[in-house]
Amino acid sequence: MSDRKYRQRGYQDEPRQGKRNAPAPKAKEPRAPGRLLQDAAGPKTPNLMASHEVCRCARCGNLLPLPIAADGRCSRCRVDLHSCVQCVSFDTSARWECTEHARLASRVTPKDARNACALFTPRTTVERQTSEPGPTTPSARQAFDDLFK
Repeated sequence: MSDRKYRQRGYQDEPRQGKRNAPAPKAKEPRAPGRLLQDAAGPKTPNLMASHEVCRCARCGNLLPLPIAADGRCSRCRVDLHSCVQCVSFDTSARWECTEHARLASRVTPKDARNACALFTPRTTVERQTSEPGPTTPSARQAFDDLFK
């Protein structure tokens, strides 16, 4: 009886020649323990985009100036800014739609109207600056003429 487990043709007929003739791996250069191998120019730094913190209108997405005044309104859609929908604690899945509901005396309605809530903190987000703001042209006519120079 054969010592092979499987009798298919080609299975372990001959030992593999590629493994025996492979060159020996190169020895690694010694380095100080705990020190990473670095390029001569120094460590690589990631090319990260700049970011900035902005406040946007909850209804139209317009950029808003900080701090928000108690009687402030959005310059584009004219919605009140000191309202629950602009607050960082606003959450539609929480009780009274506010994550700070334990400190509230009663439910505030409507959520998009101006209120005098003492817990109001404007919702801000960190956005990437994908481009630098370009130079502003003095007029639309000048911008149009610049296209065909």
